[in-house]
Amino acid sequence: MAEGQNEKPVRAKSKVHQAASKVPKDARRDLLLKSIGVKELFEEGSVKIDKKICKGVECQLCIKACPTNALYWKMGEVGLADDLCIYCTSCVLNCIVDGCIVVKRKLNDGTAEWFSTPGEALALLRNMNNDKRVATTSKILIDDEAYLKRYRKNRFKVENAIK
Repeated sequence: MAEGQNEKPVRAKSKVHQAASKVPKDARRDLLLKSIGVKELFEEGSVKIDKKICKGVECQLCIKACPTNALYWKMGEVGLADDLCIYCTSCVLNCIVDGCIVVKRKLNDGTAEWFSTPGEALALLRNMNNDKRVATTSKILIDDEAYLKRYRKNRFKVENAIK
């Protein structure tokens, strides 16, 4: 064989990949997430996939649902790129097997939460939205007196106008 004929072509690495391989893991994660336009919402977390009950061969729905492509297909099973995972609920919400994917994450305020079924993930999302609604309402109506002051006047004006 001629020289160089048996060699595999070398694939050029992207600038982001080259830069990412030279920096520490946390900085690399920040660089990768920034390059795809994703904001980090959780301080830390982990994802575990139970390979014994995973039906990824049949569906691969979690891979299709992952917004950062952290889940991928590797040699007959679902693989995970830890640097890209943002610990959202997409994979768990789309998995057809309850308990197959377990996501544990820590919020910036120190609260830890975990979920492994779509019902648990939806309950967490519902609670997060409730907390946001309560916070927004609290900003608008600081206390009971402010509420009564704002809305009681209108009611009494209508009642007095009717009499």
